[in-house]
Amino acid sequence: MTDILTATGVTKQFGGLTAVNNLSIKIPDQSISSIIGPNGAGKTTFFNCVTGFYTPEMGAIHFRGNRIDGLRSDQVTQMGVSRTYQNIRLFSNLTAIENVMVGYEPHLKTNWLDAVFHTPRYHNDEKAAHEEAIKLIRFVGLTGLGDQIARNLPYGAQRRLEIARALASKPGLLLLDEPTAGMNPNETVEMMHFIRNLRDSFGITIMLIEHDMRLVMGISEQVTVLDFGEKIAEGTPKDIQSNPRVIEAYLGRGAATEGMAAATGKPGKPH
Repeated sequence: MTDILTATGVTKQFGGLTAVNNLSIKIPDQSISSIIGPNGAGKTTFFNCVTGFYTPEMGAIHFRGNRIDGLRSDQVTQMGVSRTYQNIRLFSNLTAIENVMVGYEPHLKTNWLDAVFHTPRYHNDEKAAHEEAIKLIRFVGLTGLGDQIARNLPYGAQRRLEIARALASKPGLLLLDEPTAGMNPNETVEMMHFIRNLRDSFGITIMLIEHDMRLVMGISEQVTVLDFGEKIAEGTPKDIQSNPRVIEAYLGRGAATEGMAAATGKPGKPH
């Protein structure tokens, strides 16, 4: 399987703080991969480097063989990378359909003159964007809610709407930043099935940041663990669950000793 995204030695600093330190990751095409770690581990900072919100001081990021670090966020989107956010960022006063149509913008062929004079090309673009929005609204399970103002939708529906908007740009790589944040256990299970169906239906690659370990371990084919901006582990969910460095990062050194004992069947050292 080829890699759709490759990050090599990526470092991002803010003043004297190194948020991401010499990070290298390869994301297989059409995989579901997760990036996990304690708060402040550098997960969202890395997403921001991939999507053009930040430019790393060192390292390189390639998408489908093309270097994307240093590009503007709109250029990265046009190349096929889209994302959602930890805190939902919808256009709250627009309808659900209008929000999704905004996501279709990279595929519009009209210019400002077309918009001013309402040329045939403008009307064709509007029609295509509207039709795509309806399809995506239906796919994410919001049939009948397209004319609802975004801010009036239930929380879970807003999450799905944000994903629909991201899909409208027709990405090859979709980044989901804590897609189950604020959801109850039943909604989290539904989201897990939804993400898997999303990958299978569109044939895209999904990379997510997530704190819900049940979702991470149940859906991911590759898990990368960050701590203080550095990669401390990477592998399958099974590999990660028994890794003492991962347990230590989340629960402390004592828990890591106990976790190793449980994984090996050998007693841990007394505290």
